[in-house]
Amino acid sequence: MSGLIRGATKLPPPREGTVGPGLKLVAAAVGGYRRLVADSRLSPFLARSNKLRHNDFDMDLVVERVKVEADDVVSLALAAPDGADLPVWSPGSHIDIFLPSGRQRQYSLCGNPHDRKHFRIAVRLIRDGGGGSREIHQALKAGDTLHVRGPRNAFRMVEADSYLFIAGGIGITPILPMVKAANAREVPWQLVYLGRTRESMPFLTELVRCANGVVEIRPDDEVGLPDIGDLLSRAQPGGATYVCGPPPVLNAARRLMSTLDSTGSMHTERFSAPPVVGGTPFDVQLLRTGITVAVGADESALAAIRRQVPAVTYSCQQGYCGTCKVGVLTGGVDHRDNKLLESERDDSMLICVSRSDGGPLVLDL
Repeated sequence: MSGLIRGATKLPPPREGTVGPGLKLVAAAVGGYRRLVADSRLSPFLARSNKLRHNDFDMDLVVERVKVEADDVVSLALAAPDGADLPVWSPGSHIDIFLPSGRQRQYSLCGNPHDRKHFRIAVRLIRDGGGGSREIHQALKAGDTLHVRGPRNAFRMVEADSYLFIAGGIGITPILPMVKAANAREVPWQLVYLGRTRESMPFLTELVRCANGVVEIRPDDEVGLPDIGDLLSRAQPGGATYVCGPPPVLNAARRLMSTLDSTGSMHTERFSAPPVVGGTPFDVQLLRTGITVAVGADESALAAIRRQVPAVTYSCQQGYCGTCKVGVLTGGVDHRDNKLLESERDDSMLICVSRSDGGPLVLDL
């Protein structure tokens, strides 16, 4: 699942203001204390915030197992070469995978957070995609080593009295650990799992074991295309709704979010960068390479730059994580991120979402 995009309608990431270094230290200490207190009261896999957090672990992991989970879907079990414990993660987390070809992709963790020895991801083969899924399906095998970064989480499972989960296809991957967590806590929950056919839908057997909630399997070839509005109406007052799937499902959910009870919240995750809205063409000069890149009206600066510099670093593609931050030497920026401090906006930008405000840019890249 490449280029995951996350969001929350009720819990947007807060924009930080400009503060002095002393206040930053105080705020960090207080924030850490609050998180510690909150975690002592809640399940260790719940959180009150949807803001992306970094653990910033870089690891070389071994592919311990490759397993076919459904038509065109395989799962990979990753482990430390020496059998050491892997970093802690919570439902909704993802990791960055650096493939042997140099491609970088993001995949949701869909295993058991209590299993400290393995990370599990699942990958659907996208035959006309960018090549990452083909490489995993056709070239990777048990015993291979992959560089991994993370885990990170911008699709956190918030505390709620009830949950409605809507997963489309491979969108089950971040949802599955959430379902299992809600099931273990015996909190009311229901899952609607959408797909083309049953044969294309992974982890059906694992869902059968979740007996404390309601699971509805809806393959298109059996029941027809879903009515997203009808599905959203099932959310309970005050409950949290999580939606992950292809653009038609997410777009419909966002259009209809006003149908949710006002006391509830909706959280979404998508598989690719959101479309550029209100964009105009501009040029970017990369100072270190001397290359000038033309950015189209309908593409991000990151996408344009990657055509010339494939190794440029990025992660979330939605302006939350800060991985693609670069210095701006000349030109004005139309900032569209939710990460940079006000004090950083004069000389930096996140190239995954931000653009020129009207003229060419010179970047320290």
